[in-house]
Amino acid sequence: MRIDAHQHFWRYEAAHYPWINAAMTRLQQDYLPDDLAPLLAQRQLQGSIAVQARQCVAETRQLLQWAEQHADTQVVGWIDVTAADLGDQLSALRHPRLRGFRHLVQDEADPAAWLQQARVACGIGQLQKHRYVWEMLVTWRHLAETTQFAAQHDRHWLVLDHLGKPDIARGARVWGEQVAALAALPHVVCKLSGLVTEAPHGSWHSAQLRPFIEEALARFGPQRLMFGSDWPVCLLAAEYHAVAQLIDDAVSALSADEQAAIWGNTAAQVYGLTGENNESVFAG
Repeated sequence: MRIDAHQHFWRYEAAHYPWINAAMTRLQQDYLPDDLAPLLAQRQLQGSIAVQARQCVAETRQLLQWAEQHADTQVVGWIDVTAADLGDQLSALRHPRLRGFRHLVQDEADPAAWLQQARVACGIGQLQKHRYVWEMLVTWRHLAETTQFAAQHDRHWLVLDHLGKPDIARGARVWGEQVAALAALPHVVCKLSGLVTEAPHGSWHSAQLRPFIEEALARFGPQRLMFGSDWPVCLLAAEYHAVAQLIDDAVSALSADEQAAIWGNTAAQVYGLTGENNESVFAG
């Protein structure tokens, strides 16, 4: 199975996406499943995980609606994990295409404090009880606190988005040291995504970013890494094909099984994308 484990859809309204600033004109338009479909086909990708870009349940419902209409889409949505009625909200959102949830921890005034809240811990416990994946969107500044958080929540998969947004200028070795303790936790998986937009000033080249992929391979191993395009956000720095080719080139020396893990088999395992007879959920 070949899967893009991280992309976004939206109908663009400026008020709904305040993080899309005036300089991001490329993102100020609709990006919908029919726009992504030919890009997936060009890279022989069977399906994708549509990840939340707004912190509201309304967007989660919209993503699920699109997923119902497109057999190649599964969803990681948003829910308020601190809510007192989280159980009821989960029941109301239950859907066969809903694979997990994410919160924009990086945008909190104090990400470290947010991760340490008792209400957050209680909420993550409920999500893991229901076998939902939790995706961790943090930057390199809070990888230590993220490690403490992850160590406390080991009943189901946790996913580190975008390699924890490394400080590209400081180099891959520094990032490798920062992420080492988190990578040592066997229930934590990392997405090879978002690197091109982390490069300073949106300018990148393969030789600059490839060491981070190699460091991720050394720290997590191919069985706990997943390809993600971060489309359409990646368009701020690179076209879809260039993002996929960066990963393709970096993993080309691995065995066929190791490459297959990165290009989809790990995502299939983490998100539960096979049925009882190991058939793909994207088949129908």
